Amino acid sequence: MRSFHLSLLGLDIAFSAEVDPGRVEKAKALVEERFTRLKFQGGRQVSSKEALLTFLVLGLADDLLQSRVQLADVQNRIDVLLTKIDDV
Repeated sequence: MRSFHLSLLGLDIAFSAEVDPGRVEKAKALVEERFTRLKFQGGRQVSSKEALLTFLVLGLADDLLQSRVQLADVQNRIDVLLTKIDDV
């Protein structure tokens, strides 16, 4: 298992995971990009870091849920196609 030491949004974090370092860097970049975008949401600066992190986590959770719905839809369509192929 690999150990990672990151500075993310001004916080130093360390963790171990069996993932590619590039994957960790991409995730870090996504979080930082979303955080920056939310920081100036609606033309006003949000001052509370806790509020920003809450919005960020909520947005990422929504993205994950939507991805799961899309995955289930794709799996259902594949099942239908496989059934049609079996019937032929």
